Amino acid sequence: MSDDGARYYGPYTSVWAVHQTLDVLRRIFPYLTCDREITGGDARACLYYDIKLCTAPCIGMINQAGYRQMIDDLGQFLEGRTEPIVTRLRADMNQAAEALNFERAAALRDQIQAIERVVEKQKVVSSDYIDSDVVAMARTDGEACVQVFFIRSGKLIGREYFLMEGAAESPDADVITGFLKQFYDQAPNVPPEVLLPTEIEEMNIIREWLNSRRGGQKVELHIPRLGPQQELMQMAAENASATLSALQAQWQADTHRQEQALAELQTALDLPEAPNRIECYDISNTQGTAAVGSMVVFEQGVPKKSLYRRFNIRSVSGPDDFASMEEVLTRRFSRWQATQDASQAPGKKPDPAFSLLPDLLLVDGGKGQLSRAEAVLERFELTGRFFLASLAKHNEELFIPGQSESLLLPRHSQALYLVQRVRDEAHRYAITSHRQRRDKAGIASQLDTVPGIGPMRRKALLAHFGGLQQIRQASTEELLTIPGITIKLAQAIRETLGQE
Repeated sequence: MSDDGARYYGPYTSVWAVHQTLDVLRRIFPYLTCDREITGGDARACLYYDIKLCTAPCIGMINQAGYRQMIDDLGQFLEGRTEPIVTRLRADMNQAAEALNFERAAALRDQIQAIERVVEKQKVVSSDYIDSDVVAMARTDGEACVQVFFIRSGKLIGREYFLMEGAAESPDADVITGFLKQFYDQAPNVPPEVLLPTEIEEMNIIREWLNSRRGGQKVELHIPRLGPQQELMQMAAENASATLSALQAQWQADTHRQEQALAELQTALDLPEAPNRIECYDISNTQGTAAVGSMVVFEQGVPKKSLYRRFNIRSVSGPDDFASMEEVLTRRFSRWQATQDASQAPGKKPDPAFSLLPDLLLVDGGKGQLSRAEAVLERFELTGRFFLASLAKHNEELFIPGQSESLLLPRHSQALYLVQRVRDEAHRYAITSHRQRRDKAGIASQLDTVPGIGPMRRKALLAHFGGLQQIRQASTEELLTIPGITIKLAQAIRETLGQE
């Protein structure tokens, strides 16, 4: 989300949800959608004015103050604060009727009724009118679905679900922690209260971070045990479970498409058999920092999330995706080689992510990434053991070793949809892993600059004080109460953090 002065709403999990919201909004608040320069002196308005989807500021049918008020109303509507809007619109309607301006009074009446039709669908769930987000989770067969209820002014105004990637082996608390970091890093606003299904280890750190995301205003994290809040949590958990069941049923129904996609891919690439195991690799970094490589695995055309792996880039300085890709593939096949050697040792179970070779290996990028991948396979004497290609996003073209021309899969083929999904999954997993590494480094980096502060002392400081701001404000005497903090370290902490 850009910090560009604009007001953002969401996040939405689908384009359909965005368009549905915009359709409702535009009928209630007919805002401008064209890019013409607004002077109020145009000769005529466009068709949208005639069908009541625009207030036509271009011809002066609404002045700047009136249009500004409508946009403010739209913002309040999205935040669930409809009562002040309806009260003001009723007053305007009565005033227009008294002035015998019946056309405007009728338009305002229709606007009020449209708002009330939406509001009456919103369930009143709280009498204390506290804004809060309710975060619940359901898990089954290695999948995790997080459901968020948005409570504004005591009403349930919306809900969204999110599938958590790579959560198969993570405990509930870690999944919730990862979700909070990802969701509120992109969320346009943070409510004063967030309800959680379980205790999380970094509760104080997350609370401090959310406070900063809310402009310094306090955010409470609660785990409801009894009463209406616990009932809300139960409702959200049941929604998450139902959503996950529906998605799994849909995935099962897609089996035919997956088989078709694999068959088309086999034909297009002239493979001896269908590529039942596909691996894809991508790199994500911010100007070369916190670089992470991702490995995703698809089996029988569906993601095998338990086999996903991430690689923190170690040997590359700066933003060099080619060298990073070479490092990732080298480490991947080094581990494959190690599993072959370990297979001779009794009692040792190999990592299934690395013990098998793919039928098809994809790297995200063009010829540069492909040449690095070729070099790695040659080094491990794997050339020809499986099919290798790179997928460039610009024209969705496949580059294949030894072929000067790229391969374009048919535009609407299931084969193209499959390789795009595999590539997009690798890209998403790389970005998620990169953000987690970057966020973790951001929380710890300032303390790490203090000489003598290692991981154990850093953890003790954050656990005791809750965040960097409280550590900055702590006196030397308060710092000395932490085990391992000497007078010299306390002074170094105050000097280093006090420089900001």
